[in-house]
Amino acid sequence: MGARYLDPQIEVDAAGRRLRLRFRVENVSNDHWRPEGGLCVGWQLFDPETGLFVAEGPWKRLGRELAPGGRADEEVQIELPRESGRYHVYVSLLDQDSGWFYRRGGPLLLVEAEVEQGRAKLLGMRTTTVRRLVWERRLHSLDKVVAGPAEAIWRNRGLIRSMVRRDLAARYRGSVGDVAWSVLNPVLLMATYYFVFGVVLRARFEGDPSRSGFALYFLAGMLPWLAFAEAVGRAPSVVLEYRNFVKKLVFPVEILPVNLSVAGLVTQALALGCFLIFLAAVRGGVPWTALWLPVLVVPQFLLTLGLAWFLAALGVYVRDLGQLMGYVLTLWFFLTPICYPEASLPGAVLPVLEKNPLFALVRGFRKTLLEGAAPDWQAVVQLWLIGGGACLLGYAWFRKLRKSFADVI
Repeated sequence: MGARYLDPQIEVDAAGRRLRLRFRVENVSNDHWRPEGGLCVGWQLFDPETGLFVAEGPWKRLGRELAPGGRADEEVQIELPRESGRYHVYVSLLDQDSGWFYRRGGPLLLVEAEVEQGRAKLLGMRTTTVRRLVWERRLHSLDKVVAGPAEAIWRNRGLIRSMVRRDLAARYRGSVGDVAWSVLNPVLLMATYYFVFGVVLRARFEGDPSRSGFALYFLAGMLPWLAFAEAVGRAPSVVLEYRNFVKKLVFPVEILPVNLSVAGLVTQALALGCFLIFLAAVRGGVPWTALWLPVLVVPQFLLTLGLAWFLAALGVYVRDLGQLMGYVLTLWFFLTPICYPEASLPGAVLPVLEKNPLFALVRGFRKTLLEGAAPDWQAVVQLWLIGGGACLLGYAWFRKLRKSFADVI
């Protein structure tokens, strides 16, 4: 409220556990401050990351009466916990009837300290308000969310590479085909869909009504779907699969959805290699516009990773999510014009279905690989915005929930 803290000085005692804070308090209100009226000075301890209350120190009555404009020297002894970590100490006046001044919008003395191996270390001290601290915490969280995904991937790139390699090898270990199934699986899946829609149902695309043309258009549409569906389908159970790492080790659990998304890209790359060989055999070459593919693959990866982060965190609490996502992905697949032409969709629902980011990806892959044209730039910009937004929101959701994973698992 009407207080101001001047000339603060602080020191750590010889034992390294206690802080001695001296400052001058000034009455800038219109009231007389009387110690017998219940006016005290005290401190509270908070976690700087979450703002959660940790502990409170003893209250000390004001040394003497202060008229408006008056000043008095005060001293506060602050004892920090033995547990290592960073702490924020709020030092403020308080009234026994109306409570802490800083909670009613008044200033406080903020002491930032750290405890390492039982000894306190002073990090900084300043005068501030709770409102300003809330905004600083929000900005800090926003900065963590924006920079967090790239930082987590780069910092753990070696571990990600190792786990992806191990995951791909473990899927088919002991089988006759071994790693060759990494290629055979997507090829056989695409061959099955081709037989059903291209041979049995005789679906055709306007760009090339031949049977080989249907195969090319269908396979080009399957390329982005393979990587997306593989990662999103496995994401709800990935944290549970690695529950021992979550509970017993200091492990960067946020990279588990990254492993799925990268493994999906590897599957997509193998399928793309087979597709380009088939394309060259049928049409005699690959168009140069295939160089535009990275412009589509990057937002595809961001979208996949964002959804994988979101579903991985939610799957810890909703154990049926994995089964539910199987039906959702099936519906999503048939709402995306992969195995049928866009022209077969009713005109009334086409504007709605075009909002599907997979719709734009399928269209973009076909343009660059089969039609010799660059992708539609408006669609590309929307893809980047949706992919980037999904990645940031998914990471923020995962980061918010991961602290309680060990308790739930």
